[in-house]
Amino acid sequence: MRGLVASLAAAALLLASPARADGPEPTHEPSPKRAVPDYDGRGPQPAPDPALWPLRVVLSPLYFTSEFVLRRPIGAITREAEKHDIPEKVYDFFAFGPDHKIGFVPVGLVEFGFNPSVGIYGFWNDAFVPGNKLHIHYEVWPADWLSGVVDDRWQIDDAHAVELRVAGLHRPDMVFYGIGPESASFDVSRFSESRFETKLTYSQYVWRRSRFEAEAGVRKVDLSPGRYGSDPSLEVEARTGVFPIPFGFERGYFGPTARLFAQLDTRRRNTDAGSGIRLQAQADTGSDLEHAPATGWIRWGGVASVLVDLNDHGRVLSLTGAASFADPIGDQPIPFTELATLGGDQWLHGFFPGRLVDRSFAVAQLKYRWPVAPWLDGTIEGATGNVFGEHLAGFDAKLLRVSAGLGLTTRSELPIEVVVAFGTDTIDRGATVNSLRVSLGVPRGF
Repeated sequence: MRGLVASLAAAALLLASPARADGPEPTHEPSPKRAVPDYDGRGPQPAPDPALWPLRVVLSPLYFTSEFVLRRPIGAITREAEKHDIPEKVYDFFAFGPDHKIGFVPVGLVEFGFNPSVGIYGFWNDAFVPGNKLHIHYEVWPADWLSGVVDDRWQIDDAHAVELRVAGLHRPDMVFYGIGPESASFDVSRFSESRFETKLTYSQYVWRRSRFEAEAGVRKVDLSPGRYGSDPSLEVEARTGVFPIPFGFERGYFGPTARLFAQLDTRRRNTDAGSGIRLQAQADTGSDLEHAPATGWIRWGGVASVLVDLNDHGRVLSLTGAASFADPIGDQPIPFTELATLGGDQWLHGFFPGRLVDRSFAVAQLKYRWPVAPWLDGTIEGATGNVFGEHLAGFDAKLLRVSAGLGLTTRSELPIEVVVAFGTDTIDRGATVNSLRVSLGVPRGF
């Protein structure tokens, strides 16, 4: 009897189970695929807008430069570095303290046509009180190059800040080619500049990126004969008759300074993305109390930019126009190092710092900036402009010069730049390339 019951139970279980020989295997819904991580930090890419195709064709050289010359090689290096925890190990070595708020970084600057330098950059965040940042930047090249900056910035709140800056500089390789739009590239000369200044700056954000700055300080400058390689000193080149000795050379000046700056910027704060309009106005004054009669000067000007983010992820195309003017206060001329100047880190990057000097300048610039990596931006730009007389006196389109170049800049409190750019002669002289600027390191103005 027990055997019969067991047989009936087994048969019931067999009938209740799914058929295996005659029916299909049971099916299961596949698990959803995980989203692909944003490895390169570019965010989701929108579908192409057909209206943008003409612009995409024009900018295709920029895309191939960004994608295959910069982003992919740098991305491969970044992935390998992160695989072996190299960024974290380097950060732990140079930054220390409970929250890595104190640290140092070796820095330097190599710029074609000038003495190189090496040094150190130190930082202390929340120094003494929360929100206070103390930075020290020191660079030197034996017996020739000396630069030091102590910067203490107190961020009162999200909108207000006060900054005290003390800076000193001595270098014998500054360039002078003469004053005016037609100064020749082969008339290069050198002078020494010793500069000490201290200033206190108050800044306030009022809306989005719109902000206001007010500054007061004191400046002492001495200018004397210089040297670099086989280039002649300024007074030696002046004896050949190519240009007169400019006012301020072997004279120097000392006196108080002041600056006002205002910016209207419609873009959002704390992001590198977005389109908008930016308008800037600035005026700064200086004086010379060291010589009698006392004299002074004022430099003033403005910048207007239209910025278009091509995909709202930091690929920004901008068109900018700028003008600046230098006017004396009193009967004495303006020292030539305080005139309107083009070349270097701000305008017409293809020329050496201080290459073009006069009473005013005008510049138009087309620039494309894009993210190469989460911590690095690339730039390609072209610009045209030149210096002119008082209030753009003598302006002529035939006297304009052209500058174009490629750059890389780190996205951090300590900027490190790579710049390769060229500049040309004036258009009426054929706009031939006669200037090449190659720079690697921390920018001069930092």
